[in-house]
Amino acid sequence: MNAPSAKERFGLYLVMTAPRTSYVKCAEAAVAAGLRYVQLRMKPGTREDTVRTGREIASVVRGSRTLFIVDDDPAAAAECGADGVHLGQTDMPLAEARARFPSLKVFGLSTHDEAQARAAAAAAPDYCGVGPVWRTPTKAVPDPVLGPERAGAIIRQAPFTAVAIGGIDSGNLREILAAGAVNFAVVRDVCLSPDPLGSIRRLQDIWRECVPQEG
Repeated sequence: MNAPSAKERFGLYLVMTAPRTSYVKCAEAAVAAGLRYVQLRMKPGTREDTVRTGREIASVVRGSRTLFIVDDDPAAAAECGADGVHLGQTDMPLAEARARFPSLKVFGLSTHDEAQARAAAAAAPDYCGVGPVWRTPTKAVPDPVLGPERAGAIIRQAPFTAVAIGGIDSGNLREILAAGAVNFAVVRDVCLSPDPLGSIRRLQDIWRECVPQEG
């Protein structure tokens, strides 16, 4: 397992929230498909739920190329043995999280507009989420929708790895890829599927069709 490098090109970043199968089965599918990132986002859920489930996922991804990220809570991420944490704009500042939790090697950051994306450069995250591209029901209080063109422009200008997020599925994935996204996050298209591995492979197939592959 290698740490992330600048401007990675990996396609699907899987965010797991209330999967129809189970968190472990979704993580196993991510590893089987060779995904670069899988994130645990248990909302609603207790910290204890996150740590318990996180330990199971950490065991699944251990020794693979898949990096395990916990949403919002760096302490829970460190406790369950995750590779990193994804921080929102109102969570612990990234620099503080890096200093307090040295066992974590990957730090992601959510951005929702051009100003936040520019400010993120100073924090030097390993990657940034950019969105929401489209309206999504996965957040109780959603941020304003960017739309594919605006999200794509932010992504193209980012000096670090950027991941489009928000309402993305197999039906609209080509649109955000055409607008400039190279990587994209999906929740429902995989988590609501009885066959998460099949759904992952369909999404990655679309990505390979639309995005020039390295090498």
